[in-house]
Amino acid sequence: MSRFAHRFKRPAARILLSLWIGVTLLAVAANVRAWADSSAPDPGGYATGAAANAQNATGAAFTADELKALADNRDKPATNGDLLKALDAVGQGHVAMNIVWTLLTGFLVMFMQAGFAMVETGFCRAKNAAHVIMTNFMIYPIGMLGFWIAGFAIMFGGYAAATLGGTASLAAGAKSGIIQQIIGTNGFCLSGVYDVGVFTLFLFQMVFMDTTATIPTGAMAERWRFSAFLVYGFFVSMIAYPVYGHWVWGGGWLANLGSTLKLGHGAVDFAGSGVVHACGGFIALAGSLALGPRIGKYDKDGKPVAMPGHHIPMAIIGTFILAFGWFGFNPGSTLGAVGGGNLRIGIVATNTMLASAGGALVAIMYMKWKFGKYDPSMGANGMLAGLVAITAPCAFVNVWSAVLIGAIAGWLVVVSVFFWEKRGVDDPVGAVSVHGVCGVFGVLALGLFADGTYGDGWNGVSGKVTGLFYGDSKQFLAQCISAVAVMAWAFTSAFVFFKVQSLFMRLRPTAEEELAGLDLPEMGALAYPDFQQLDATSPGMSRALGTAAAFVNAPSGAPASVERT
Repeated sequence: MSRFAHRFKRPAARILLSLWIGVTLLAVAANVRAWADSSAPDPGGYATGAAANAQNATGAAFTADELKALADNRDKPATNGDLLKALDAVGQGHVAMNIVWTLLTGFLVMFMQAGFAMVETGFCRAKNAAHVIMTNFMIYPIGMLGFWIAGFAIMFGGYAAATLGGTASLAAGAKSGIIQQIIGTNGFCLSGVYDVGVFTLFLFQMVFMDTTATIPTGAMAERWRFSAFLVYGFFVSMIAYPVYGHWVWGGGWLANLGSTLKLGHGAVDFAGSGVVHACGGFIALAGSLALGPRIGKYDKDGKPVAMPGHHIPMAIIGTFILAFGWFGFNPGSTLGAVGGGNLRIGIVATNTMLASAGGALVAIMYMKWKFGKYDPSMGANGMLAGLVAITAPCAFVNVWSAVLIGAIAGWLVVVSVFFWEKRGVDDPVGAVSVHGVCGVFGVLALGLFADGTYGDGWNGVSGKVTGLFYGDSKQFLAQCISAVAVMAWAFTSAFVFFKVQSLFMRLRPTAEEELAGLDLPEMGALAYPDFQQLDATSPGMSRALGTAAAFVNAPSGAPASVERT
């Protein structure tokens, strides 16, 4: 504490602290004035908008006479056929808005794949750059096919809520009872669900699954055979992700904790701190342990050795892309409550943005205080940690809680990275900490900070979602059960999968291949041929390549490896 206090004796630190206190007091004063204003706020979006805001089929507002006719005939709608047609047009327009909104946000989430690819590749060494980015590239088509074949059916095959105008058909033919609490049973290969709402929901949920699937590619990078990775892609998209996803989002047993055990609204996870991120993070932990650390990561005394990434600017740009895509990730998840027509999206988006700021700032300041340097990689991971943590509670908390949740996640990710590294978990990009640890924190944060202004009817339970700090301890207990479930399921199922897979195929490349870099042995191409010069005659490299053909573009008589790592 004395060291901390000493740092704030410096003039610059005192000025910054004074500015921070001043801004905070001004913000509080502004809020007090707003609270005293006669116009009541509408944090749930329930009172904003009225019939006068509606449009008819041509896009024009309803006339005063049409609105009067609606009011006069509300008990006898059949007496006004034209008005019924207009209302039908309004209803179809509402569903169309939901579908367009959901598709657009799904496209944003798909673009996050580029962000993941840049972050993971930048944080790894140059000799593996092509290999790392190809795992990020190929998980998209493989995951898509796996989710289409079975993942979507297992996750949503008993889903009955018609959120987009057509998804009720997913429940047709689905099994009920105990089976429905565990897995869905309808819609394999999208068969029997030829519906615009179902297809829209599939696209949106598929890109969410792909986020989970790509998280372990960073934790397992630089020592994972590509063929083993390909098999993993089908496992995560068809089994690991959809099973837990069904428990929370598909009407499974965790979602029903509110109705079965009277635990609040059951497990609530607005956009996937648990379903997407914690699931991916603990799969990553299992994979990292199954593979073991990279050669050279720990010295003979077991002390971790730094293995810096080759392109920090690439990783930082990738982080920005991810932060941008998160505006599809979180606001897009309003599809469960009438999509783009849910005005809560403004609060969801703002909470998302501010939590990322809190995470980034706290991470770099903690690194500066502890190690004396502002670490760029921890700044990036701090921003991502804040985003991951706010993903579950973003719709249920106020802005002060959002900033605090992000700030705690920014500190937590730094502590977690060093915790796992000291215990032999080699995670080149910090995926276990960013997504696993902070994802679990996000699930718990909802149970703590939900302020009771939103979520009426969530999981079929009346009343708004309220956390422990606002009077509902049972909701927090439901969140704790969900957090334990995701850690247990994701880690155990993945660890068993990797162990069984290792009985049939090698998970790691040979030592020679790993030391030489996986780009040529696995991909047949260098990421940076202009400066990566390799000796084709060295025993290790010749065994790794297996052929001289891959050296067609290499300069003749090149010296031993001078690759910059």
